[in-house]
Amino acid sequence: MNTLVMWDDALLRYDMGEHPLDPVRVELTMALARDLGILGRDGVTLRAPEQAGDDVLATVHDPDYIAVVKAASTGRRLSIMGLGTSDNPTFTGMHDVSALIAGATRAAAEAVWLGEADRAVSIAGGLHHAMPARAAGFCVYNDPAVAIARVLELGAERVAYVDIDVHHGDGVQEIFYDDPRVLTVSLHESPHSLFPGTGFPVETGGPGAEGSAVNVALPAGTDDAGWLRAFHAVVPGVLRAFRPQLLFTQCGADTYRHDPLANLRLTVDGQRAAYLALRDLATEVAGGKWVASGGGGYALVECVPRAWTHLLAVLTGDAVDPSTPTPASWQSLAARRRPGHPVPTEMTDGGNAQWSPWVPGQTPDGVDRAIMATRTASFPHFGLDPHDPRD
Repeated sequence: MNTLVMWDDALLRYDMGEHPLDPVRVELTMALARDLGILGRDGVTLRAPEQAGDDVLATVHDPDYIAVVKAASTGRRLSIMGLGTSDNPTFTGMHDVSALIAGATRAAAEAVWLGEADRAVSIAGGLHHAMPARAAGFCVYNDPAVAIARVLELGAERVAYVDIDVHHGDGVQEIFYDDPRVLTVSLHESPHSLFPGTGFPVETGGPGAEGSAVNVALPAGTDDAGWLRAFHAVVPGVLRAFRPQLLFTQCGADTYRHDPLANLRLTVDGQRAAYLALRDLATEVAGGKWVASGGGGYALVECVPRAWTHLLAVLTGDAVDPSTPTPASWQSLAARRRPGHPVPTEMTDGGNAQWSPWVPGQTPDGVDRAIMATRTASFPHFGLDPHDPRD
């Protein structure tokens, strides 16, 4: 297995100051993965990214928007196109580091498509809310969309994007809503209770691309078992029907039970199970071509570093045993970086990642209703039976 990890400490400059999206979560992820020996495995290559140029960014973003981002990156106070808000405050160097993240994710996807790597990851990426001409949800440039656009440019005919962030992957969906070559699948907390207020099951793709968007809107409080039941009731069926040539996954960790910005109840054990399921699907439906990014996640010490270290382990070889202790060196660094925050001593929460397969009407709860709503809206577009659990 040959896995490319796009990384440079310069990516930590995506720093909005006193803001939930703290780069310490990425720093601690890479430190934990290093201390556990994951980044030193055979077949793992770390590569420093190059900044995406304006022409690359313009494959998904309006040139006028790119110009505004550049202007706001010099210290000018601008409140336009989603910038200058509490969600997206401007900061010096914003354009450069945002373009660097876009370049990292694009290079990851390009390497996998061209066969230079079997899998690749851009852990600082996953900024899925950015719109063609507007910043949103802590995101300036939409690096997953830039990466997918590059794979299409190289000749891909079918790319699947699966988003497991707690927030709807609205920017990526918007950018490819009318493109039948791109299937966007998003599992997220219901838009009735969480930003960005989109991602209803009836959002299924634009004219000529009907069925190209699939949305699973889960009720607040959904736990490991419910989330995994919903995932397996929807995602494998549509991916098998679509037959992607490459699988891109946005792996936001804000589904965590103690995440301060959302209301799902997954443990790191449930998140680990999701990564294993995505790996198996990439192998089955996309010939193993798998590109992953990070995303949201605001339990900066308690969850994100462990969750994404599990992701890095799955991408680079064997999964980490949940009972593995976190190294003392990492615990010391985490305590220094975030004084007063509890530092996990194991790679597990003691969660139970077991789940029961979906059966129509068997568990008439909110998760079951969400599953049925999605299957009813989306499955006919793939020639699948919404009521048949075998599909």
